[in-house]
Amino acid sequence: MTQPPPPGWYPDPAGGPGTRWWDGQGWSEHVQQPAAPPPAAGPSLYDQPVLLVNQRTKLVELTNEYAVLDGNGQQIGAVVQVGQSGLRKAVRFVSNLDQFLTHRLEVRDARGPVLVLTRPAKLVRSRVVVERPDGAPVGEIVQANVFGRIRFDLVADGALVGAIQAENWRAWDFAITDAAGVEIARITKKWEGLARIMFTTADRYVVLVHYRLPEPLASMVIAAALTVDTALKQDERGFN
Repeated sequence: MTQPPPPGWYPDPAGGPGTRWWDGQGWSEHVQQPAAPPPAAGPSLYDQPVLLVNQRTKLVELTNEYAVLDGNGQQIGAVVQVGQSGLRKAVRFVSNLDQFLTHRLEVRDARGPVLVLTRPAKLVRSRVVVERPDGAPVGEIVQANVFGRIRFDLVADGALVGAIQAENWRAWDFAITDAAGVEIARITKKWEGLARIMFTTADRYVVLVHYRLPEPLASMVIAAALTVDTALKQDERGFN
């Protein structure tokens, strides 16, 4: 005579997707459903050849907040200003001293924050410190000159890894190059893809990344390109 199986969880004889408890004599009412699969990771900013940056319109510009879309017009990330006090917002509302205050921005995609940018209070030349969310340093975006077409150097571990050159601020034409001066990405409004008609003001622009970049250059390019309006623009006269 065949002995019944020992107590345990077995495939549900009713045909359900879970397992049912067998007490050694019969099937109980207790069913375990299979664990839900982990949610699929969303698109990464690092995998996109085209990024559309759209500064959201607000009645009073008290915070900096950008939506980041892919080349199909789907939002895949954002840039959000964090750590801003009520006093800081009041200063922004009643004065133009904002450029002399410290900015802190988070670059986020579907995974959450991927980069944290801090632009210390600016006196003559601007710089932006780029870090991982855990505080690990990535590099700095450093203003290289004051007069003429302003250039920002991308520096990591004390070495130059690239640069962003404002070729024409009014036309929103920026070349991003590697350490050898080869163009690896471009900020522009001249894109023939989706929603190009929508991109008609200075707070909407396109980032074209020519190919997948190694670290830390990839993070430095994303940091510079997605925050060019807030973190880098200080004096429009220098970009003309």
